[in-house]
Amino acid sequence: MKNTYRIFVIFTLLVSQLSNGQSYYYSDYEPFNKNIPSPEEFLEYGIGDYHTRHDLVVAYMTKLAELSENATIKIYGKTNENRKLINLTISSLENLKNIESLKEKHLQVVSEKTDVKDFSDLPIFINLGYNVHGNEPSSTEAALLTAYVLLASENPKVKEYLKEAIIFIDPVINPDGRDRHTNWVNTFRGTPLIADNDDIEHNEAWPRGRTNHYWFDLNRDLLLAVQPESNARLKWYHEWYPNVVTDFHEMGTNSTFFFEPKQLSASLKPVTPVENYTVLNNAFAKYFTADLDKIKSLYFTKEKYDATYPGYGSTYGDLQGSLSLLFEQASSRGHIQETPTGTISFPFTIRNQFVASFSTIKAAISNKNLLYSYQNNFFKSSIEKASKSKIKGYVFGDDYDKNRTKSFIDLLLKHQIKVYHLEEEVATDNKKYHENSSYYVPTKQPQYLMVRTMFETYKKYRDSVFYDASSWSMANFYNMKYSELKKAPNYKKQVSSETNKIEIEKLTKSDYAYLISWDDYYSPALLHHLQEKGVIVKTATKPFEVSTENSKKKFDRGSLLIAVGVQKITEEALFTALKEVSETYKIEVNAVETGYSLQGIDLGSSNFVTLEMPKAMMLVEGGVSSYEAGEVWHLLEQRMQMPISKVPERIFYRTDLRKYNVIIMVSGYYNLLNANSRQKLKDWVAAGNTLITTRTASSWAIRNKLVNESLIVNKKDPKNSLERLNYGESREHLGRNSIGGAIFEVDLDITHPIGYGYHNRKLPVYKNNRVWLAPSKNKFSTVAKYTENPHIDGFVTNENLQNYFTKSASIIVHKTGKGRVIMFADNPNFRGAWYGTNKLFMNSIFFGSIIRVP
Repeated sequence: MKNTYRIFVIFTLLVSQLSNGQSYYYSDYEPFNKNIPSPEEFLEYGIGDYHTRHDLVVAYMTKLAELSENATIKIYGKTNENRKLINLTISSLENLKNIESLKEKHLQVVSEKTDVKDFSDLPIFINLGYNVHGNEPSSTEAALLTAYVLLASENPKVKEYLKEAIIFIDPVINPDGRDRHTNWVNTFRGTPLIADNDDIEHNEAWPRGRTNHYWFDLNRDLLLAVQPESNARLKWYHEWYPNVVTDFHEMGTNSTFFFEPKQLSASLKPVTPVENYTVLNNAFAKYFTADLDKIKSLYFTKEKYDATYPGYGSTYGDLQGSLSLLFEQASSRGHIQETPTGTISFPFTIRNQFVASFSTIKAAISNKNLLYSYQNNFFKSSIEKASKSKIKGYVFGDDYDKNRTKSFIDLLLKHQIKVYHLEEEVATDNKKYHENSSYYVPTKQPQYLMVRTMFETYKKYRDSVFYDASSWSMANFYNMKYSELKKAPNYKKQVSSETNKIEIEKLTKSDYAYLISWDDYYSPALLHHLQEKGVIVKTATKPFEVSTENSKKKFDRGSLLIAVGVQKITEEALFTALKEVSETYKIEVNAVETGYSLQGIDLGSSNFVTLEMPKAMMLVEGGVSSYEAGEVWHLLEQRMQMPISKVPERIFYRTDLRKYNVIIMVSGYYNLLNANSRQKLKDWVAAGNTLITTRTASSWAIRNKLVNESLIVNKKDPKNSLERLNYGESREHLGRNSIGGAIFEVDLDITHPIGYGYHNRKLPVYKNNRVWLAPSKNKFSTVAKYTENPHIDGFVTNENLQNYFTKSASIIVHKTGKGRVIMFADNPNFRGAWYGTNKLFMNSIFFGSIIRVP
């Protein structure tokens, strides 16, 4: 045992010496300019000895830009925690002096209108992107080394790289997550280093450093464009259109190193051009192979990672004429960790990422003509493909929800998709699209592939195993009414980010009452704002029609009534508050002068119910899904501007629940809630409060008898259990039965408070789990149920469709004493992008208290 420990210490010291010396990383690039400090000199520790904080990364890159004429630095955005997103631009002095003209020429090559054959006067544009997952840290350390070598090396081959390329180094795509992880591993770093994988250094606390401030996975967010980091990257990308984009990651400690080519897309008709998978990736793979062979690193390709989802850092650029490249390095998850083949050190992981960075630069320069020819042809080819397509475009729009429509258009514009106003009404697919609320997206445009990505749905696949979601039709995410058109309609001016605005009528003062429709996405934000100001608000549980100042107007269930006579604040203060929320959220407030309705209930009817202001709490930590918790946190805080208390599961036993009237439990195990805690929760609900559960939290509530509901368990045929299958195909068989992420249709009871604000009973929802809720025994409590033919988009087996979906509920409400438990089988807030089902969740929060289960 003593000898083993001695060997371990010697090895640890050897690793430290290597990381502190240049020879381990970049001896091939000597000599170096002594006026440019190495990372070790600047940081005062060897790369790999510690994890480098984000502020030090920014400081070092800034210093390089100050000292070298071959570098400039730009802040291209900021994170939720106000950390800088930076790009260090590296090239020859001549290229940097002429970078704007070179950029202009480069963009002409990218344009579908220009046919260029000679690219000799253009450098290749390379975007080296690192550390999108905060606890995959080796790539940022490699970024520091890469920047140093490019700017300090006197080696002729490096000088040639600067002449032939403009290199953008984005060292930390996810600064908030990186610092969360960095602080953890540096805090628990052992001296000597501890390789034991059970040591606290290698086991981060919840929510871990993978995600950003709101616990979002930024590597899934480029297509969805929810978080500020992603929006900043998109804006930068569409300004430059680099030829090559890298996406450096880490994977399991017991693995090796992965580089492209990936697995082919599981789709039978992949959007990404086949040439990208084959010709370009294979051309680069030769360089990765040679350089990794040279340092004796093991690697693999064409496995595990597929290119199906177009929103990764390693796939998004593929739909823009770039070559996007994925790298996955086995992680030390700290400074050193044991594996079946020995220990893996942080310096070792850094070196592989560093080597791959330079392999990318060399491959890009060597294949410059191939890359430029591909990019020059990409958008022209997109126009040609669109011209041959039978589908000439898509018409879309929502007649009721202006903000949700605006948000969808905002998303399209972020991806440079051209959108136009309709000139006249379009009737198709038994749907009507009115010219004042609908829009047209032609397929014949440079972003043809992105148009397809936003609207197309798929039901047939070559494979059943996905690394991630199998569906992403954004029109369904937004519950946007849309239709494909085989003939272009009459359309007029193009929509821009400047013109994509909502105009509302000016509010006039009333002495009697004000009415607000619940149709708009931001209605909950408006309501909360009013409640915070002490305004008493009622909601309608029946529809009605009234005379407003200028016209007759119909109001549906959920509409808000603010009666002037019952308020505790002055009429002037009320008018000011209403004017403020109307202008802030772009929602019309209607002044009325009488309580008498033209049709339906009058304003004094008992069918108007006073709303209680939500005081919400969500359980976090423990076995709770940080992704889902973050989605709720972001929705309430960033969109609805309302607070939510995030209470750790470990202190639930001593939490005073009387402070809250809404508790949210997202997916999780909740093993820390013992019998006493579960009874405490049940008693709290019975006292008249609302518990909201999603996905596995719903099945947890059923299994722990918080509710008297049941799950659907399909009994297996004994004959099938004896079926003999090939061991080598086990992954594929297991993958077929999982619900990796697909879109399905439910029938929603729009007369139920959970369904208020919806006008169509058919609603797309996202499912990526196997939680199957049996419809409630109470005939009025199944709020949403999957339809007979629910499949809209993505992979699903016939077995799952027939045995589960057609029998299952998507949302049920269970009465417990005076309170209720609202159970979602699915996640209505998936990745912060499901605008179409967010309202179901917000309705649960605001209208849960008015649900009266018969």
